[in-house]
Amino acid sequence: MVETDDRWMARAVRLARKGFPAPNPRVGCVIVMEGELVGEGHHDHAGGPHAEAVALKVAGSRAKGATVYVTLEPCRHTGRTPPCVRALIHAQVRRVVVATLDPNPVAAGGIQELRDAGVQVDIGVLLAEAEDVNRVFLTAHRLQRSYVCLKAATSLDGFMAPEHGASGWITSERARRQGHKLRAEMGCVLVGRGTVVSDDPRLTARVRGVVNQPKRIVLDPSRRLSGKEQVFSGPGSAVRVVGSDRGAVDDWVLPSRSGLFKPSELAQLAFSKGIVGMLVEGGPGTLAEFLRDGTGDQIEWFVSPNLLGSGKRFDLSMWTGEPWAWRLPRLLGEDVWLRAVRA
Repeated sequence: MVETDDRWMARAVRLARKGFPAPNPRVGCVIVMEGELVGEGHHDHAGGPHAEAVALKVAGSRAKGATVYVTLEPCRHTGRTPPCVRALIHAQVRRVVVATLDPNPVAAGGIQELRDAGVQVDIGVLLAEAEDVNRVFLTAHRLQRSYVCLKAATSLDGFMAPEHGASGWITSERARRQGHKLRAEMGCVLVGRGTVVSDDPRLTARVRGVVNQPKRIVLDPSRRLSGKEQVFSGPGSAVRVVGSDRGAVDDWVLPSRSGLFKPSELAQLAFSKGIVGMLVEGGPGTLAEFLRDGTGDQIEWFVSPNLLGSGKRFDLSMWTGEPWAWRLPRLLGEDVWLRAVRA
């Protein structure tokens, strides 16, 4: 039974990696009847059907008496979609195997409701694998702040941009496409005012399969941007974070210290606004401020083989040592992609 449970849960974990459901969790679901796969699905995007609902629709009447493998505790609340627990009970499934519990108090409690309805529930199958898939969601809810991913693209000699504010790509198209995927996975992108002034970026996620564009956050403590920049228009929504005495109606107000915000407070504020993951794409100053504050859970670093010789340099020593556990480097065309997570 253990070997069989592991096999089907591994399939559910693979399904959970699909889609861009931020700020919702990544969930995969597999339905098995007498050793045969009868339904499966994943949560593709926020506002779309949950993994259990997709799998139940595929299974139809064959779900009666079946075993359901799901990577996260089925929800019991009504949001933009109906509760998954009630759908499972209505389908008369016999057993539900859950990898990990939901730390969100709004959604938790589904396991007890299933048991109260006579459904057998087992917990903890492939726990580590399921938690790795949902690292962003689980960490954010456990710490009550947005999960922070720090992203940088540098030349081989450690420069993030050419001199004199000149705009231009440092890394290849493949690396930039991975950056867009990160935006969609996190569901939110943050930059400082300087990045907006020098690059006028859109900060959208231009990859296939994205339904909901990421939220854009701009640090603009003195409210010096005009509001006509590209980041404030287009699909999705954007907001600027300002100092306590300069806010407009739609701004987020957070006291700053000499024009700098305390990243930990910003991450807490973002979480209170419903943001679970935050990709920090700012320049050297913004990234350094997050690192000095100890507010960072993941690093994504793309290194080009090109040499700039001069420009905006980032202190690479801030990436190294504790508390980061680095993954083996990968190649994206000619670029090197490095990833680290907080140990």
